Amino acid sequence: MIDFKDLDPEDGVQFVESLGMEPFRFYQVMKWIYKKRVEDFEMMTDIPRGMRVLLKENAYISSLKIHSHLTSKDESEKFSFLLHDGFIIESVFIPSERRSTVCISTQVGCRMGCSFCYTGKMGFSRNLTPAEIVNQILYIKDHKKNRLIHNIVIMGMGEPLDNFENLVKSLRIITHQSGLSISPRRITLSTCGILPKIPELLKEFSVNLAISLNASTNEKRNEIMPVNRKYPIDEIIKLCKDLPIGRRRRITFEYVLLGGFNDRESNARMLGKLLSGIRSKVNLIVFNSYPGASFREPEENSIRRFQEILSSMGYTVTIRESRGRDIYAACGQLASFHLKNKQKIS
Repeated sequence: MIDFKDLDPEDGVQFVESLGMEPFRFYQVMKWIYKKRVEDFEMMTDIPRGMRVLLKENAYISSLKIHSHLTSKDESEKFSFLLHDGFIIESVFIPSERRSTVCISTQVGCRMGCSFCYTGKMGFSRNLTPAEIVNQILYIKDHKKNRLIHNIVIMGMGEPLDNFENLVKSLRIITHQSGLSISPRRITLSTCGILPKIPELLKEFSVNLAISLNASTNEKRNEIMPVNRKYPIDEIIKLCKDLPIGRRRRITFEYVLLGGFNDRESNARMLGKLLSGIRSKVNLIVFNSYPGASFREPEENSIRRFQEILSSMGYTVTIRESRGRDIYAACGQLASFHLKNKQKIS
């Protein structure tokens, strides 16, 4: 049996054709699922009954089962979902006065091993399917009673480009006019820098690119991000200079400030020199501590001075507001207790 939500338009058309149906039937079903939120083939009344029976015999429509739901004092919400095989993933809803954002996961755990990231300490269990990626958005959208979701950020559990095929299929569903109809310009993907996949992704989707840099030298980055040994900083910078970024677009470089490690004035100046020539902005992320963390949060004056130095060098620099810290939903904190202990829920 096929999960219909795993099907992007290319696979979906092939599937319905294999059942003797015309291609447009796939898009009819997409609209029922993603526009009308109907998850029973029997209720899709503009599809002939015989075809509905065929669909039901060969496919099903999945949904996520909620495991826990926590609301922070700042009104952000963390959703933990129980998957069919007992693993748990987490997503975050972040409201504000002008817009709302949903942060979604792409893997159960993460194999990148970044030493400052809670999820990275959990190790890797498996990739999420396209359906499991898309269903996070659908669940939160339904839970918020169809409140308009302005932005999607793909920076929850896992490295998105390490699950490339399923990521691309999910984006085809998320952005398609018969799917969730979310513009790629409202989607931000954060990566630690799996370089060969970045141009491939941007060739199909004009999403906003955020690169998790976190250091300005290979020596420093090697200490906290094992991926740098394969894709070092100089190769990241070269790629970013060569990317065909649109006139009004910029690459975001994320920089987690780790107290006493990479938050000195000299680090800020080196970062500014490193990014010279790239149309970019810098997003400073204050390290959010968690039980057993190897790093400490930076001092307030270090944060402001770091921002001032980069701003004086001509960069647009933001300090990411930390949301959901009291429910471990802030940047780098997503990780299930059960995943941490290598347990499944039976």
